[in-house]
Amino acid sequence: MQSDRCAGIMSASLILHGYWRSSAAYRVRIALNFKGLAYDQVNHDLRTGAQHAADYRTIAPHGLVPALVDGGNAFIQSPAILEWLEERYPLPALLPADIDDRAIVRSMISIVACDIHPLNNLRVLEKLRGTFGADADAIKSWIAGWISEGFSVVEELVRRHGEGYCFGAAPTLADCTLVPQLYSAERFGVDLSPYPALMTAGEAARALPAFIAAHPHRQPDADSP
Repeated sequence: MQSDRCAGIMSASLILHGYWRSSAAYRVRIALNFKGLAYDQVNHDLRTGAQHAADYRTIAPHGLVPALVDGGNAFIQSPAILEWLEERYPLPALLPADIDDRAIVRSMISIVACDIHPLNNLRVLEKLRGTFGADADAIKSWIAGWISEGFSVVEELVRRHGEGYCFGAAPTLADCTLVPQLYSAERFGVDLSPYPALMTAGEAARALPAFIAAHPHRQPDADSP
């Protein structure tokens, strides 16, 4: 069940507030699908500033997506939401059992979610355009630079720890985080040839049903092809 109307936080079902092309919302969709959880979608078009509406800010005070509502609780920031899903719905697992292995997976997540994505977020790109006069080529160079710097580190970690996926032989939250960033990199024409291990892991994950269903172009608010 899906809706484009802003929903209150008292619903008994899981409600994901997002936007079809948001990398952060994409991560959460993957995890929800992987764990077989039913959820409603409420969509906010970031291009029109819908995420700043007063009724949505009662759910997500920072005015960003995603937000995940569960009954009377609203959770914001995708890394925190992913961790909550893993703790609340531990099977099937998206974190390894070993504490050291979990730290490695979280390192991969952090490189993407903390080092790459925030610098390429829509509000940052709008600031570059509006305040600093960056043109399309400058924006593309900015995006590619930060993605390439982060991906070079993820590549090395996947080489060390991957066995078909980012870590080991099964998908983890690292794959949930990597795949949306790959979508963004491809969207902006970033050269991904220097990252063969990363790409192998990404392609393996993207072939799974949970990842396929979460793809931006399959979302109800996606632009028409």
